[in-house]
Amino acid sequence: MENEFEENEAQQLNLTVDVQVKSACERHVKIEVAREDVDRYFDREYEELRETASIPGFRAGKAPRKLIERRFRNDVQERVKAALIQDSLVQADKDQNMTPISEPDFDFKAVMVPAEGPFIYEYDVEVRPSFDVPNWKGLKLEKPVRDFTPEDVDAAIKRIQQNYGTLEDKDSPAELGDYIVSKLVFELDGKVLSQADSETIRIRPTLSFHDGSINDFDKLMAGVVPGDVRKTKLVLSEEGVSEELRGKEIDATFEIAAVKELVVPEVDDDFIQSLGGFNNMGDFRDMVLETLNRQLEHEQRQRARRQIAALLTVDANWELPPRLLKNQAQREFQRAIYELQRSGFSDEQIVRQLNFLRQNSDATTAQALKEHFILEAIAESEDIRDEERDYDVEIMLMAAQSGESPRRVRSQIEKAGSMDVLRNQIIERKVINMIMESAEFVEVPYVMEELDEEAVDRAAGAPEETIPEVSEEEAKEVARAAAEGNN
Repeated sequence: MENEFEENEAQQLNLTVDVQVKSACERHVKIEVAREDVDRYFDREYEELRETASIPGFRAGKAPRKLIERRFRNDVQERVKAALIQDSLVQADKDQNMTPISEPDFDFKAVMVPAEGPFIYEYDVEVRPSFDVPNWKGLKLEKPVRDFTPEDVDAAIKRIQQNYGTLEDKDSPAELGDYIVSKLVFELDGKVLSQADSETIRIRPTLSFHDGSINDFDKLMAGVVPGDVRKTKLVLSEEGVSEELRGKEIDATFEIAAVKELVVPEVDDDFIQSLGGFNNMGDFRDMVLETLNRQLEHEQRQRARRQIAALLTVDANWELPPRLLKNQAQREFQRAIYELQRSGFSDEQIVRQLNFLRQNSDATTAQALKEHFILEAIAESEDIRDEERDYDVEIMLMAAQSGESPRRVRSQIEKAGSMDVLRNQIIERKVINMIMESAEFVEVPYVMEELDEEAVDRAAGAPEETIPEVSEEEAKEVARAAAEGNN
């Protein structure tokens, strides 16, 4: 009997599938399952129940089929519905050559299995667009290179010192590089949009939020002392948190409560020993140099990826639906976080990159999706796959930066439901590496990043509680100890 059931389950369904193309990535699908298959699934469920169900007055397997049907009709109907939907979805995707990139959008509870006639349901789904895999061999790419000098290492160590510095009150007016402790108020036409009672901000040329940036912030804050009030304008991003405020110019008020300067510790044997894992100054400088080289490798990969994407997506003029972009934005955030953390960047740098991604969400997500579609297609054509050891390597690198065990890092990623994000990152990196192996490179100087932007982890145009979750706490937890060797 068991073999018969297995054969029935493997049997192809008699389907009628109607696919309406709404856009390059959107399909409306109507599936009709023949009545004979519906009855076959009911028969399978009832026969299994008959063998195991406990019915008063009957031994197992001896209760009449009609009695089984009356007692378990509702439960069986739900199980049949779930099985029919699951099996028909898989078969329809295969028969129609569809590669879904989202779950089908339909109300499961509203779908009913009729007492007679075929089982019919409809749904919307987002799929990978159809395209010819572009020629990826022999691309000409620029490769940033740099032989790090002792002076580069010294500059990196100074940045590490700042991560372990303390803020102390400053008696003189504020200058570039100092910190202000300020109340923030953001308004539109006199209505308060959001505010923060106390925010500590470093004075740099640009101040960025989730949904906009203030340029010449250093000039705005030049010479401030406690009690001063400075006001400016802020244009909210076209892709910010609040749709009705996108592109609006709002008023930003800074009420200065304190001016502070950063006092950094001296880099001596006591300092490097407090960091742990270093026997002497030479070991510490070697670690800093290793981190600089890892960040250079990250920039080489990112530069190559951008160039490869630009070359391969020239003809990728697909219309990407807003819902797809919105759903995929979180995945792009997570991918960026994992990639930056893997390469040893700091909390501050990650927040700055997240602010950039938030302010340009549609454009960056659309480009990332197009890249993903093409790189995934290349991976399939070249039979590039992920393996368990790939995840071990990724998680070990992340654990090394966070100071936590690989098991805990894996648990955090699984809990966040982001293992598929990690999988995509692994596949895409393998494809990028393969493309780079066949590419022709022209070396160009690697210019170190200028620290001219201060990133604040909040939105200006919306109260903090209305900001969509983008796993800030998880991002910080993942990148917590990436300060050593930060750029």
